[in-house]
Amino acid sequence: MDLDELISRLDLPTKIRLLTGADMWSLPPLPEIGLDRLVMSDGPIGVRGEQWSAADPSIALPSPTALAATWDVELVRRAGGLLAQEARRKGVHVLLAPTLNLHRSPLAGRHFECFSEDAYLTGEIGAAYVEGVQEGGVATTPKHFVANDFETDRFTVDVVVGEQALRELYLRPFERVVRAGTWGLMTAYNSVNGSTMTEHAELVLGVLKDEWGFDGFVVSDWTAVRSTEAAALGGTDVAMPGPHGPWGARLEAAVREGRVPESAVDDRVRRILRLAGRVGALHPAGTDSPASPASPASSAGAGSSDGAAGPAAIDGVALAREIAARAFTLLTNDGVLPLRGTPTLALIGAAAREARVMGGGSAQVFPDRIVSPLQGLSERAEVRYALGTDPRIRLAPLPGPVTAQFLDESGAVLSEQPLATGEARWLGQLPPGVDATRLGMVRLLAAYTARESGEHELSVAGVGAFTLTVNGEAVLDESIGLDAGDPAVAFLSPPERRIGVPMAAGETYELALAHPPGTFGGMAIVSFTLGHAEPTPGDDELMAEAVRVARECDVAVVVAGTTPEVESEGFDRADLRLPGRQDELISAVAGANPRTVVVVNAGSPVEMPWLAEVAAVLLTWFPGQEAGAALADVLFGDSEPGGRLPTTWPERLADAPVRAVTPVDGKVFYDEGVFSGYPAWRRAERAPAFWFGHGLGYTTWSYDSIAAEGTSVTVAVTNTGTRPGREVVQVYAGPRRRLAAFDVVEAEPGQTVVTTLFLPERAFQVWEDGWRTVEGEQAVEAGRSSADLRLSATVKI
Repeated sequence: MDLDELISRLDLPTKIRLLTGADMWSLPPLPEIGLDRLVMSDGPIGVRGEQWSAADPSIALPSPTALAATWDVELVRRAGGLLAQEARRKGVHVLLAPTLNLHRSPLAGRHFECFSEDAYLTGEIGAAYVEGVQEGGVATTPKHFVANDFETDRFTVDVVVGEQALRELYLRPFERVVRAGTWGLMTAYNSVNGSTMTEHAELVLGVLKDEWGFDGFVVSDWTAVRSTEAAALGGTDVAMPGPHGPWGARLEAAVREGRVPESAVDDRVRRILRLAGRVGALHPAGTDSPASPASPASSAGAGSSDGAAGPAAIDGVALAREIAARAFTLLTNDGVLPLRGTPTLALIGAAAREARVMGGGSAQVFPDRIVSPLQGLSERAEVRYALGTDPRIRLAPLPGPVTAQFLDESGAVLSEQPLATGEARWLGQLPPGVDATRLGMVRLLAAYTARESGEHELSVAGVGAFTLTVNGEAVLDESIGLDAGDPAVAFLSPPERRIGVPMAAGETYELALAHPPGTFGGMAIVSFTLGHAEPTPGDDELMAEAVRVARECDVAVVVAGTTPEVESEGFDRADLRLPGRQDELISAVAGANPRTVVVVNAGSPVEMPWLAEVAAVLLTWFPGQEAGAALADVLFGDSEPGGRLPTTWPERLADAPVRAVTPVDGKVFYDEGVFSGYPAWRRAERAPAFWFGHGLGYTTWSYDSIAAEGTSVTVAVTNTGTRPGREVVQVYAGPRRRLAAFDVVEAEPGQTVVTTLFLPERAFQVWEDGWRTVEGEQAVEAGRSSADLRLSATVKI
C-alpha cells in the first residue's frame, strides 16, 4: 500500500483535519482514500468503548499491578488477547493502554494502574500486554510518555530528572515496548526538564522516533495539546479529543506561512494511515476491504466463549478468575491457609459485601457481573457476615433498576436508558438519538423499596445544579461547586451532598434526580451519582457485632482495603493508612479469633500495624470482576496464590526512601536519581515490611544450583513440599543489582525443575552520555525475592 500516494490526494485542510479527534474517541473517516473512522477506547483492565456507561458491559480484569504480580508474561499475553477480542466486539481499533509509569512513590494515586517499581519488570509485562493485544489486530498506546509517576498538578507540573535516571528507569519500559512493536504511544500532561511532553521534540522526535526508530503514531493525553506551533514541531501526531483544539485552522495558517513545514504534517498523516492499515481500517479503492473490528465474526457478548473470533475465542470470565488467583500475593501465613474441611467463616468488612474490583478514573469499566467475597465464599462454606465498619466516605450508588431520561429544553423525552445503579456517566458520546445541542436536562428515576425502617441517607455526587425529589417533594435543590484542582476530578471524583430521609420498611419511594449537563472540550458531559445508605447503628455497635461473630466461628476473614477517595486518577494519597477504623477492626477481630485472615483489597501499599496479630495476610489488589470466586479458589487451596510483589511495601510511610509527589514552585525533583524502589531501600539500609519480589505459596522450595555462562544463567529448584506448586525464579545482576531475568516454573512434590534465563545486555550497562557496558566480573544472584537471594555465580562481561 503506497501511503505517500494516498497522502498526495489530500489537500492541506483535509490532512490537518485528520490530526485532531472528530469527537471524544475517534478520528474522522476519509472515504476518498478508503480510510474508515478510527475508534479509540480506554483500558487497561477492559475495553469500555465509546460510551462511558453500563449499557454495553465489559469484562473487568484485575488491575495492572495485579497483572504484574503474576510475573507471568504468557498469562499477560493471554489477557491482551482477551482485550483485543473485547475491542473487536465493541468496534474499537486502538486501546489506550497499558500504563508504563513506575511506582516511584507509594503515595501515587494511580499506582494501581501501573505495573511495578522496577523498569525491567514493567517493560517485560508491558511488552507481553502489547503483543497480546496487537496479535488480535488492535493497536496499543503505552502511556504516559514520560515521568507521569504521580497525579498532583499533573497538567502543569515540571518533572526535573537527570539524564541517567531518565534513561535507566523512566524511559526503559517505553524503549522495551517499542522493540515489541507497539503501534502507538501516548504523551503525558506533565513537563520534563522544562518542556511539556506534547512539545518535547528532544524526547518524542529525538529519542522515540529517531533513536528508537518508532514508526507508530503518538497521541496526546486528552486535552494535553495546548499550543499550535510548538506541539506541531514537538512530535505529537494526534491531538485528542476533538473537533475543537489548537490545531485546525491555526495549524493550517502556520503551515502556509512557513512556520511549520508541510512535511511535518505529512509525516503525521503517514503514521495515522500506517496505523489504519495495521488495524484493518484502510482499504483504498480496488483492494479488498478487511473485516472491520466489529465484524460479525467477532461480535460475541462480554465474556462469551461462543462466536467471538471463531473457535479460538477466549472465555473472559474464566480468564479473569485465573488471573486474579495467580495475582493474589500471600504475604504471611502461619499455616491457617489453605483452609481445610468445611469451617464456619466469619466474613467481615464493607469490601466483603461490595467488592472494590478496580481503581477509579479512566481505568473504570462496567462489567455485567461482580462476584463479591461474600458471594464467592458463601458457595463454599457456612458464612456469617458482619460489616464491622464502613470506611467509605461516599455512599454507594443506589441499586437499580434506574432509568436515565434525556430531556430537551421543553421537557420532552429524547431518550431513556436503563442503568444498573444510580451512577450516570456519558462523556462526549451520548446515547443514540440524543442531540447534544437540544439536550437540556438529564433525570434519574427509581422506585426504591425500603428494607428497613429509619433514617435512610440519599446523596448526590456531581458538579452543577441538582434537584432531588422523593415522592415529588424536593429534598435537595442546590448547585454544587468544585474546589480548584485537577479538572478531571469533576468527572472522576466529584463532591457529594447527603440528605437524611425517613423511610418505612416495605414502602416504595419514587426518587427523581435532575441535572443539566455540562461540557468538556466543547462536548456534552454527564457525570453524577444518586447514592443511598440504609439505616445503620454506629461504628461501635457494628464493631462489637463483628467481634462476636468472629469469636463464634472457626476462622475469621476480614476484607479490608482502600476506597475510591484514596486511590484514583486525579489525586495522590495523603498517607498509607487504611481509611476509617479498619485497623482498629482488624485488631479487635484478631483478639477474638487467633485464626484471623486479613484480605487486603488495595492497588498499592498500605500500612499494617496489626501484622503480628493475625494468622495470614493475603493481598488481592483490585481483583477484577471474579474477585470472590478467585478468593474462594485460593483460600480453600483449589488454586495457589501465585503472586509476588511487583513493588516494595514499607512498614511505615516515613521509612520509604522516595515519597515526594507534591510540586514545590511547580516542580517535582527526582533527586534520588537511579535509586528508587528496592535499590533505594538497600542504599538507605532500611528493611521494609516486604521486599520487592516477595510472596509465599502453599509449598516450599529449595534452590539447588546455579551455573552462568556468558549471559545465560541456569538455575535448578526443587519443590520440597507436599503439594504441587508454582515458583517465580528471580535473577538479579549488574552494577545496580537490579532484576535482570525471571521465570515462572511449576513442579510436583519432590520434583526438580531446571530453567535457563537469558540476561539482556542492558542489565550490565549504565547511562553516561550514552550506554556504557560495565566490563569485568559481575555477580549474578538468584532467589525468591530481591532480599532472599540464595544462589550466586560470576560472569565475565
